[in-house]
Amino acid sequence: MGKRILAGLVALLVGLSGARAGPVVVASKLDTEGGVLGAIILQALRARGIPTVDRTQLGATSIVRQALLEGQIDIYPEYTGNAAFFFGRQDLPVWKDARAAYETARSLDLNANDLVWLTPASADNTWAIAVRAELARANGLTTMSDFGRFVAGGGAIKLAASAEFVSAPAALPAFSRAYGFTLRPDQLIILAGGDTAATIAAAARGTSGTNAAMVFGTDGSLAAARLVVMADDRGVQPVYQPAPLVRGTVLRAHPEIATVLDPIFRRLDLATLRDLNGRVQIGGEPASAVAADFLKASGFVP
Repeated sequence: MGKRILAGLVALLVGLSGARAGPVVVASKLDTEGGVLGAIILQALRARGIPTVDRTQLGATSIVRQALLEGQIDIYPEYTGNAAFFFGRQDLPVWKDARAAYETARSLDLNANDLVWLTPASADNTWAIAVRAELARANGLTTMSDFGRFVAGGGAIKLAASAEFVSAPAALPAFSRAYGFTLRPDQLIILAGGDTAATIAAAARGTSGTNAAMVFGTDGSLAAARLVVMADDRGVQPVYQPAPLVRGTVLRAHPEIATVLDPIFRRLDLATLRDLNGRVQIGGEPASAVAADFLKASGFVP
């Protein structure tokens, strides 16, 4: 009887060891940046000799997050600010500070789910407002404080945005309170959905007099559209820094994952991520090709 139990335990341990030693399943969200970051993770791990399975651009946040929690995938790029919503802690002030947001996300997920947030990029993919370059130059607009004074002083602004951005307490209403301005209904062009490609296009083309747009911080088409992002100089918005999020069991089996990915994500500043996204959004390059070029040009792979 004792030998049978011992044999069963050995078999179980071998089975568990084999499961941990299996290929690392890399996933990402559907959007452009998710595809680029997922491809970077996938190719970097493969270059290190870690067996992988490609599940990049798997689905929306809720789908990818659930797949990670259920062990269907092993790693994907997530945004630090989203931990506020994962854990229902949106009221915490920490989400507006990059370091505090990361440490809080890391602690919450590690303790609750044995998920590990690796080193984040410095780029912040949060909500922002961008204006046409000629308007910014003519009126010295570089920050949201500048923007607020301009609007409050009667400056002509027409903003293209989603209904969520206009109504969500953490979005335009928060900007308005912090920077002392109000946009009238006739100064808003509300577009269906939350796609910044549409708001950027409206501002770039001047659709119905639009000269400003709801954007995300790392949108890659901003330069091509000749839009200037207004810096959130009072830190109104939560910080959304992308970072690899990996299952603890997988990281313990492959501790080199952190060694490989940490320096890569440190390299992903705002300008770099905008450029990579733009090559996909504007240039039409495949995310995998953009990732490969970035890794090679930066010296991360031969």
